[in-house]
Amino acid sequence: MAETLKDTPLKAVQLEGLVVLKIIKHCSQAFPTTATGFLVGMDKAANLEITNSFPFPTVDVPATDGHHDNNAASNLAAAAPRAKANTTYQDEMIKKLREVNVDANNTGWYTSANLGNFVNLNMIENQYFYQKELNERTVAIVHDVSRSSQGSLSLRAFRLSPAFMNAYKEGKFTTESLQKSNLRYQDILLELPLQIHNSHLLTSFLHSLPNPVPTQEAQASQPPTLASLSQTPNPLAPNFNSLNLSIDPFLTQTTDLLLDSIETHHTELNNHQYYQRQLAREQAKITAWQQKRKSENASRALAKQSPLPEDEWQRLFKLPQEPGRLETLLNSRQVEQYARQVDGFAAGVSGKMFAVRGNLLPGAGEG
Repeated sequence: MAETLKDTPLKAVQLEGLVVLKIIKHCSQAFPTTATGFLVGMDKAANLEITNSFPFPTVDVPATDGHHDNNAASNLAAAAPRAKANTTYQDEMIKKLREVNVDANNTGWYTSANLGNFVNLNMIENQYFYQKELNERTVAIVHDVSRSSQGSLSLRAFRLSPAFMNAYKEGKFTTESLQKSNLRYQDILLELPLQIHNSHLLTSFLHSLPNPVPTQEAQASQPPTLASLSQTPNPLAPNFNSLNLSIDPFLTQTTDLLLDSIETHHTELNNHQYYQRQLAREQAKITAWQQKRKSENASRALAKQSPLPEDEWQRLFKLPQEPGRLETLLNSRQVEQYARQVDGFAAGVSGKMFAVRGNLLPGAGEG
């Protein structure tokens, strides 16, 4: 039975309402520092049900020169899921939960993000650690605090693809290995559909809540006659706030992050091109040395002398080491993430600009 469940791929993730509230509270309180925790629940065929979550213990970073280093705290929190002390803490917590007969299977971990900035090496290492060491059927829940502050909850579930798991296990991210495995940056993460679930008891309680009784002030403010009703402003009057042409600040910040990621991509590309130039120079030197050695051996053969070894170039010349392509893959995936966010943010702004383009550009509304 266990082998059958393991062979069945996960198709959906179900979060309990309590888990959602706990994740939002923890990530909001820790913002802008990265917040991480582990998830427990149970696996039902192709669905992963997450019923509870617990934050990892925080480690206080000593202040230097009277200033608190937020980057050091974020790095420690981001690496917390695979820390040995937190793994022990997680095992003890699961042991206690089993004693009280509740769902206590390891189902993954969660992390916070800021404007979609979550595709990094820490996230990959944590999820690889969970899928390989603790439980293969685990997910990573990403909660974007900045996006959720706009009023739309941002919760996403990810897993590492089998192709990337095999490549990361081998530890080879060279150009040759990537061409052989046909691994692309789109194949790093697999996103699973996520739904929020409430128990029937809680749903019944919410439906049984009575409507609030109007206060005396609200009753006094109601129009007493039909004439006074006609004089009151129309409650369904159009609201022109949605026509505000100011650029969304989240769009500006996401665009800046996108430009930074593109600049990082160009830096990685320049490093790889420098490696290729160095490799071409060394190979040219090796080819010239081999031709010279062949001519020397030909002369020695005519003089009936023993030939010189032709593999000494391996000792005389050292080929440059190819830089890993993992950072380039992750950065490309992060650029795609930012591009999708810019597309979503710019949709509303573009519609407003097209609506008023006649007033913004002289002559645009003619004809």
